[in-house]
Amino acid sequence: MTPPQRRRRQPLPEPPPPPPQPVQQPPQEGEGKNPERLYIITGADGERAPVDLVTLIVACAEPPSSATPEQTAVLRMCGAPLSVAEVSAYLGLPFSVVTVLLTEMLAAELVQARAPIVRQQLPDRSLLEAVMHGLQRL
Repeated sequence: MTPPQRRRRQPLPEPPPPPPQPVQQPPQEGEGKNPERLYIITGADGERAPVDLVTLIVACAEPPSSATPEQTAVLRMCGAPLSVAEVSAYLGLPFSVVTVLLTEMLAAELVQARAPIVRQQLPDRSLLEAVMHGLQRL
């Protein structure tokens, strides 16, 4: 008995090259986001309260039933004082949008804005030395 003969395959024709894909550039800052959503959050007027990044926000009330999801999130977050920069970061929204959102909440008295707590300067060295010498004499 003779072994089966192997048949040589014909090489397959090469497939045509794929069409060139357009080169996609990385999105620039501000691109790829949904600007319509930010407009819906801020509303048509877009007024802003005089708050800056370090202004502390504290919730004064429970979220009303008419509150937007962003307002509800701010009220739940701000049980303890948070800076506007932290609120902006936690919500993932730009600072300008958060200031408009907080302006509406301040007008409705849902939150309070407080000045940041500033550390006092170190006391005068001569005063500290006088206290130290007084304690040593005791």
